[in-house]
Amino acid sequence: MSTYDLVGVGIGPFNLSLAALCDGVPGLRTLFLDRRPAFSWHPGLLMEGTVLQVPFLADLVTMVEPTSPWSYLNYLRHHDRMFPFFFSERFHIPRREYDHYCRWAAEGLRSCRFGAEVSALSWDEAAGAFALTYRSAGTTATVLARQVVLGVGTEPVVPAPLRPLLSRSSPGPVLHSADYLAHRDRLRSAADVTVVGAGQSGAEVVLDLLRAGGPYVRWLARTPAFAPMEYSKLGLEHFTPDYIGYFRALPEAERERLVREQWQLYKGVSAETLADIHDELYERTIGGGEPPAALHPGVEVVSARADTDGYALTCRHAPQEAGFEIRTSAVVAATGYAAARPAFLEPLADLVDWDAKGRYQVDGQYRVALDPRVSGGLFVQNAELHTHGVGAPDLTLGAWRAATILNAAAGHVVLPVPDKVAWTSFGAPRTPEAARARPSVGSLR
Repeated sequence: MSTYDLVGVGIGPFNLSLAALCDGVPGLRTLFLDRRPAFSWHPGLLMEGTVLQVPFLADLVTMVEPTSPWSYLNYLRHHDRMFPFFFSERFHIPRREYDHYCRWAAEGLRSCRFGAEVSALSWDEAAGAFALTYRSAGTTATVLARQVVLGVGTEPVVPAPLRPLLSRSSPGPVLHSADYLAHRDRLRSAADVTVVGAGQSGAEVVLDLLRAGGPYVRWLARTPAFAPMEYSKLGLEHFTPDYIGYFRALPEAERERLVREQWQLYKGVSAETLADIHDELYERTIGGGEPPAALHPGVEVVSARADTDGYALTCRHAPQEAGFEIRTSAVVAATGYAAARPAFLEPLADLVDWDAKGRYQVDGQYRVALDPRVSGGLFVQNAELHTHGVGAPDLTLGAWRAATILNAAAGHVVLPVPDKVAWTSFGAPRTPEAARARPSVGSLR
C-alpha cells in the first residue's frame, strides 16, 4: 500500500493551487484525486464575454511564488499568447481562458489523478495515517496519507420552494445557474424566464438572455438592491491575511453577523455587468419601446407550483411585507453554493470535532479539529467561511491559503507567506510585540 505525505481530495482551483505549489518540493510525496474525468471550472457559466472577477495575478501560484512554472504568465508563454495578452491590456481575463489555464496545469502536474472517486476516508491507528479508498478505471485502491486536504468544493444551493420542481423539464426548465449553458437554447426560446438571485451569476444569466432578444426576463432577489461588488482598493483589504486573523478572533455570533452583512464583498455584481444590463434595457426603450424585463429587489420566493402553462411563484416583498404572485415559463436559481460534508468522510465523522451547527472547526492553518487520537492533519479549503470570513471562496487568497497549508503540513516554512499586508488596521490597535507574534505550524508525522 502506497504512503503519501499529503493527499488532496478534489481538484478545483484551490487544491490545484496546492498541487502546483507542492510540485518540486524535495522529499514531499503528494497525490491529488478527483472523480471527474478532467478539470472543469463552472462549465455551466462559461459564457462568451464573461471575465474573472479577480486580476490575473490571482492565479494558482503567483501571489506566493511568482517564479513557479505553473503561473498564468508561463501558461501564456507556452501557448504563444504573451504578445496578444500584452496588447489586450487585460487585468481581468476571460473565464474561459482561466478554465483553460487550470486544465493546462492539471494535465501537466503528475500528482493530479482524475477519474478517481474517493469512497472512504478513515484513520488507520496502526499505520498512524489516514486511509483513503478510491475507485479508478474499474478497480478499487487504498492509499495511506499522513496529511489530507479536502478541496471538494461547494454544492449548488436551491431555495426550498423550488427544489420539488428541479426534475421537471416541461413546460420549461427549473434549474440552478450551474447548469445554465446546458439549457441555454431552451431558455432563450421561452416566453418568460425568471432569474432568482442577485449575485454575479444571476446578473450574467439576465444579461445573456437579454442579449439573445428572446424571453421576457424577470429578475428577483432577496437583497435590498442589485448592488455592485465592493471593489474599492481599501475595501479589497478584506481579502487579506490581516482580515482573516481579525475575523477568526471574533465571537461566533459576531462572525455570523458579519458574513450576512458583507454580502456585497462576495455576492455583489461587477459594476460593468450592471452597466451592460442597464445599457441593454436603455437600447430597448429607444423610440418608446418597453424594456423586456422587470427587476425586483427585496423579494423572496415563498412557494412555487407547476401547472400546464408554466409555474406560479408566490413571492413576498420583505420591506413592504406585501405578497404577490407571478407566472413564468422557466426559472433559473442563481442562488449560490455552500459547503457540504462529503459522504466519504463518514468513517471519520466521529473523530471530527464538529461545532454546534455541524461544521468544521478550523484553525489558523486551515487544520480541522480532530480527536487527539488522530496524529495526522486534516485540512480544508473553501469550507471555512464561518471561521475565516468572506475570503474563503475568493480566488485572491487561494495561493496564500495553499502555501499556509503546505507550510503547516511540512512542519517548516517551504514558502514564506505574509500575515500583514493591509493598510487597514482591523480591530483595536495592538502593541508592537503582539503585532509581531506569529502562530506556529504543525508537522508531518
